[in-house]
Amino acid sequence: MSALKNDTFLRALMRQPTEYTPTWLMRQAGRYLPEYCATRARAGSFLNLCKSPTLATEVTLQPLARYNLDAAILFSDILTVPDAMGLGLYFAEGEGPKFERPLREEWAIRNLQAPNPHDHLRYVIDAVAEIRRALDGSVPLIGFSGSPFTLSCYMIEGQGSDSYTEVKKMMYGRPDLMHHILEVTTRAVIDYLNAQIEAGAQAVMVFDSWGGMLSQAAYLEFSLPYMARIMAELTRERDGHVVPRIVFTKGGGLWLEKIAACGADAVGLDWTIDIGDARRRVEGKVALQGNMDPNILLTTPEAVAKEAEAVLTSYGHGTGHIFNLGHGISQFTPPENVSVLVETVREKSRAFHQAI
Repeated sequence: MSALKNDTFLRALMRQPTEYTPTWLMRQAGRYLPEYCATRARAGSFLNLCKSPTLATEVTLQPLARYNLDAAILFSDILTVPDAMGLGLYFAEGEGPKFERPLREEWAIRNLQAPNPHDHLRYVIDAVAEIRRALDGSVPLIGFSGSPFTLSCYMIEGQGSDSYTEVKKMMYGRPDLMHHILEVTTRAVIDYLNAQIEAGAQAVMVFDSWGGMLSQAAYLEFSLPYMARIMAELTRERDGHVVPRIVFTKGGGLWLEKIAACGADAVGLDWTIDIGDARRRVEGKVALQGNMDPNILLTTPEAVAKEAEAVLTSYGHGTGHIFNLGHGISQFTPPENVSVLVETVREKSRAFHQAI
């Protein structure tokens, strides 16, 4: 494998000095890019795109060809794991992901098993290796998974939800079954991320997209402990380099100090928390990733530049900040506004990394 030409992202994750604040964007390879839409049309469906290592590599690299980004993230979907568990993932046009066999019956929950990623998720592992080769040391590659709680929400509800009625009925009515699903899914995520690291991922991220809808007591019982277990069991070094770990709970600002103590190297923030306040609260224990509201990218170049500078100013001087959005980029984002964002951060952040 080639030595990294740009390791700014990895150094920032480990809170080491950098010349500028590195940038990557959640969902940076996606429907806002016309080239992505063209590739997806060739694939015939979203799942076909995910399950072809060659096409997944193609779309992973597309934003890097356009923008001066500091990391690539594997193109895949968090729901590949429950799909590999046999729940029957499918995408209804215009309706988002659904499962044919959601977990409602006790016998199905008791039969749930963690898949071997080298067998049932081979296409993802092959994509990681192929993307890593294609990057040729230009920037690091991020691997990822959904969190056990977020995956369990989809597995129980059978689709996305606003109310999480079935999940909460199980959490409070049959917590033993909920914990069983979480235990099996945690094992699956650990194995899956370690297989990605073995194949070439140089950092990994756990997306807890739905953790923020929990009460504090429920979050501390059903989400955070399982992410902490993942952090403890991930491969720490590969090819002589530390593999940094990022956790992100959307809506998790209330529990920031507890999240920062879970064993991750960096904590992702959504836009509801001020990043300067977050920096003070974590007291240098972790790097911070975020946290501009992605909807700002739907406005004007001037507004984008202004808000990007505001995030940089709030974080302040020194390292340990990875610039990102507070959640995934909208499909309606003008691609030229992303250029403004990336170039503004690259240019304006340098002043925050000079000795003062």
